[in-house]
Amino acid sequence: MPNPNLKENKAKRLLGSLLRGPMKVLSPRQYVRWQYRYITHHPCDLNNPVRYTEKLQYLRLYVYPNNPEVSRCAGRAGVRDYLKECGLENLLVPVYGIYDRFDDIPFDELPSSFVLKCTHASGWNVLVKDKERFDKEEARKKFGRWLKKDYGKTTLERHYSPIKPQIIVEKFLGDGVHLPTEYKIHVFNGTAKNLYVVTGRGEDIRYTQLYADWTPFDGSQFNGWKKADVTPKRPDDFDQMLAYAEMISAPFPFVRADFYEVDGKIYFSEMTFTPAKGTLILDDDSCDFEMGKWLDISNYLKQK
Repeated sequence: MPNPNLKENKAKRLLGSLLRGPMKVLSPRQYVRWQYRYITHHPCDLNNPVRYTEKLQYLRLYVYPNNPEVSRCAGRAGVRDYLKECGLENLLVPVYGIYDRFDDIPFDELPSSFVLKCTHASGWNVLVKDKERFDKEEARKKFGRWLKKDYGKTTLERHYSPIKPQIIVEKFLGDGVHLPTEYKIHVFNGTAKNLYVVTGRGEDIRYTQLYADWTPFDGSQFNGWKKADVTPKRPDDFDQMLAYAEMISAPFPFVRADFYEVDGKIYFSEMTFTPAKGTLILDDDSCDFEMGKWLDISNYLKQK
């Protein structure tokens, strides 16, 4: 059963929308604590964080903004260089180019399907399944807005702010119609502990939570998302995928490393350091504490 905290107070939401801007400027720490409390209904103890989601807030505020490697790997262009340095260039999705402006993209030279993504943000993407039906003007307006925005400032995930805003044009993986299954692997202090599998994206999207050994981790379902009716099949090369996730995540206390598997080949998708800004409402609150035990940030707490 979904967490009852998913219910939202509309009056409270309106008040929050009015106070959000000033609070971000006057006190980022207080804003993060307020946002966390508002969404999760739990207090946020930044002095002695215990929950997984609390520890993500600490990393969000005090650790990741001060690590240039986090900013590089959070960016869709910079992370490609990082994977090449790790000897994993073979995992990269082919790209047709990286551009500073929408109008620099040579659309006539692109195939019938492709993906446009902002390099400096999460979720600012446009999927083009059929170039002949592509609304270029609508996409131009979107990217015109997105490229002007400091995503890190907007979300208070400040590790995004140093990333240069660009548009990366990637190959559309899969059959050009359906999007491939995505495996989002959570790595805690270098060890992959759990993941969720995204199926039916763009159709009947489902998120299935699992431990790294592929057994169910249902209590960690979050934000009311539904799992698949049947547990997705474990990829034959999943152990290799886990090894790749741990390899690239080793320098960081926590990161979610995302992958696809298409026609038996593993592709890297992205690295996310503060999923959903860490403001997750888990179906079973005890899972927040269980995952919190996996994440050791004691060295960072001592340095503060």
